[in-house]
Amino acid sequence: MKAHFIGGGIGSLAGAAFLIRDGGLAGSNITVYEQLPLLGGSLDGIRLPDGSYSLRGGRMLTTDHFECTWDLLSSIPSLAHPGLSVRDETITFNLEHQAHSRARLVDRNRFKIDVTSMGFTMHDRVELLRLIEASEEELGDSRITDWLSPPFFATNFWYMWQTTFAFQPWHSAVELRRYLHRFMSEFPRLETLGGVKRTVYNQYDAIVRPLTNWLGKHGVNFERGARVTDMELAPDDGKLAVRSLTIKSDGTSRTATLDKDDLVFFQNASMTDASSIGSMTMPPPRLTKRNSGGWELWEKIASGRPEFGNPAAFNSSIPESYWASFTVTCRDDHRFFEQMQAFTGNEAGTGGLVTFKDSSWLMSVVLYHQPHFPDQAANEQVFWGYALHPDRVGDFVAKPMSDCGGAEILRELCGHLNFDPGVFETASCIPCRMPYITSMFMPRKKSDRPLPVPPNSKNLAFVSQFVEIADDVVFTVEYSVRAAQMAAYQLLKIDRPVPAITRHDRSLRVMVDTLGKAFA
Repeated sequence: MKAHFIGGGIGSLAGAAFLIRDGGLAGSNITVYEQLPLLGGSLDGIRLPDGSYSLRGGRMLTTDHFECTWDLLSSIPSLAHPGLSVRDETITFNLEHQAHSRARLVDRNRFKIDVTSMGFTMHDRVELLRLIEASEEELGDSRITDWLSPPFFATNFWYMWQTTFAFQPWHSAVELRRYLHRFMSEFPRLETLGGVKRTVYNQYDAIVRPLTNWLGKHGVNFERGARVTDMELAPDDGKLAVRSLTIKSDGTSRTATLDKDDLVFFQNASMTDASSIGSMTMPPPRLTKRNSGGWELWEKIASGRPEFGNPAAFNSSIPESYWASFTVTCRDDHRFFEQMQAFTGNEAGTGGLVTFKDSSWLMSVVLYHQPHFPDQAANEQVFWGYALHPDRVGDFVAKPMSDCGGAEILRELCGHLNFDPGVFETASCIPCRMPYITSMFMPRKKSDRPLPVPPNSKNLAFVSQFVEIADDVVFTVEYSVRAAQMAAYQLLKIDRPVPAITRHDRSLRVMVDTLGKAFA
């Protein structure tokens, strides 16, 4: 038996690990095809040729959730701390660097808002409860704005929830409801981000590199610069089976023929597809799926096959799924970190997101524990930020963030903090445009996402943010890992249970604490 993974994101890497660890498959019989030179998909982090660092984003982790992720990482040895698993390394790190934000929301006057209250009226509470208690069948493909009134979107709760999880008012009501249930235990400590856990370094170096190192030692084949452009599907015992893959690399195409017992795991689309980066002086190019082909294979195989999902539900409106991020590398001059730590009351790595709630771009920044990269020099400090409304004109720069280079983004940031722009005199800021970053939040029907292993599939599984997993939430590492674990266990008939989703929303203590917070 051989296994082929289309895409080199965390879903594929996790699936390969489960095949080896729990399925007994030899790593030499596993091949991962990745179009980009870097594995890890959205969990990336690189140093650019000019010495600047670039991160598209950073996923939130919690130890109270993410059951499949911790199950996986408990088997992966840390590269930085021999003798520890990545799971143990991460837990130890967070015991030493506990999150407790003291400046979660900042207003236009640079005033740190008191967010101990969620800011609800009774009408807000009633509407939110109605949404939480509605069934997914009732919600259908409705939007959040179909269930919540305009005043709700001015509450402290919405500003914090929106920027923690990257929701927009026009996104799916079903997805918001799932988040409210899955992360109900985080509701009472939302203003401190006390439940958020960080990795020792950025998630590429802390998760992807140890995982690919482990897979490599087991003989897994990684084909970088390889894009699967087609798959031949044929009937087999009343189901569909993949018989061959068309692979393009180095400008040429070849066909990989599959034996009848071979398996295919497909990362159908990517939330960071068609991403682009700019520079201090230039904004990122405006790319779409036409520039990358990241959605093309899913669109091709789903045509006429409804059980393989409906990509159009997710990739048809870039203005509704786009936001932009930026990574700042400070060199020699530590004034920004010093002033930011003095202003917030948080040491770097303990504060989480600081959101400028009145900013036209709805900008947030986070200061990581340093160093954030293993090769980071002693004179360098790295932080990250993002904006949920990058197509709106700035407050201190008279243009949309989408049209800004890094220097202009830093000027806008200094304006909101009332900092002297000289704090960034030797810094570099790399903006990043992500047109599909919240595409998985778009309103959709249940049938728009395939199951990890569709009922009509013989040997094809889907492992991505665009599959249907009951009760779990997209835009998390956990969703991809859980999809991979479910798919691997089902196709190989592995007699080991997939870790259950912890239902904090059914805990009496959590419900009491949440109710108390809602009325604070």
